[in-house]
Amino acid sequence: MSGAGGRPSDFRWLTAAEQRAWRSYLSATQGLFHHMERDLQNRAGLSQPDYEILVRLSEAPGRRLRMSDLSTETLFSRSRLSHAIKRLAGLGWIAREECPEDRRGAFAVLTETGFSALEAAAPGHVDMIRRLVFDAFTPEELEAFARACGKIARAVGAEGDGLAAEE
Repeated sequence: MSGAGGRPSDFRWLTAAEQRAWRSYLSATQGLFHHMERDLQNRAGLSQPDYEILVRLSEAPGRRLRMSDLSTETLFSRSRLSHAIKRLAGLGWIAREECPEDRRGAFAVLTETGFSALEAAAPGHVDMIRRLVFDAFTPEELEAFARACGKIARAVGAEGDGLAAEE
């Protein structure tokens, strides 16, 4: 097979089985994210990224995280996170506090109003995830799925949240 510009190449193209797996993965993840986004918007007026921010803050000690840590945990650029925090602060769901030890640093803090919004959104969101993902698996398939996702997370360097499955 020829590479770019018609030069011979020993480039490794996807096999037919790999191509089927890749396209199935894309269809599944894109479809799932579409459903999650639409469901969160309809049920709670939240975007998936906003929900992720609220969840991360709800799980943090004192419901607060340094903006830099929240950016790392959500994989959002600092600019994208800053815009989201500003929007969520406008709703009264998050407060932004300066860091007393480092004047350049700031904390995002989940307010009671934000926590209540998350509590209202979570049951429907979890139910949808359960119906669309986990109800389709046997326990053995779920374990294999978790291992496979863990391998992908490690390959892309996203295992830092402690959620990637062990081998």
